[in-house]
Amino acid sequence: MTESIVIDTNVLVSALRSKQGASFKLLNLVGRGLFKTVVSVPLMLEYEDVLSREYLALPQKAVDDVLDYLCAVSSNRRIFYLWRPVLKDLKDDLVLELAVEAQCTSIVTYNTRHFVEAEVFGIKTETPLEFLTRLELL
Repeated sequence: MTESIVIDTNVLVSALRSKQGASFKLLNLVGRGLFKTVVSVPLMLEYEDVLSREYLALPQKAVDDVLDYLCAVSSNRRIFYLWRPVLKDLKDDLVLELAVEAQCTSIVTYNTRHFVEAEVFGIKTETPLEFLTRLELL
C-alpha cells in the first residue's frame, strides 16, 4: 500500500531554494507513484502565499508551475471539520487537519517539534531525509 503524506510549506521552500538536499529530492519524486501527496485549498493558498514572496527570487511562472503540478498529481481533500486548536500555530493545524482527514501516515516537515501532537492521531512527523531514508528512496 502506498503511503500518503502532507508536505509542509517549509519543505517546498527548501526544495525551491536549492537543488541540493532531501527536500529537492522529495519534490522531484512527487507524482511518480512511490508515495501519494495530499493537498487542500487552505494548504495550496498557504503554499502560494509563501512561495510567491520575493525572498525566494523565483519568477511567478515557476511558482505557478510547481503549484499546478502539485494540484495535478496530489489528492485534493476537503476538510469538513476542524480539530483546532491542537497545535500552537494555526497554520500547522491546517496541515494536521489535512493529514487526519486523508488518513496520512506522515507529515513531512522540518518543524517536527511543532507536530508532536500528531502522534495522538497515529501520524508520524518526519524530515524529508527521514522520510526518504525510511522508504529507501535515497
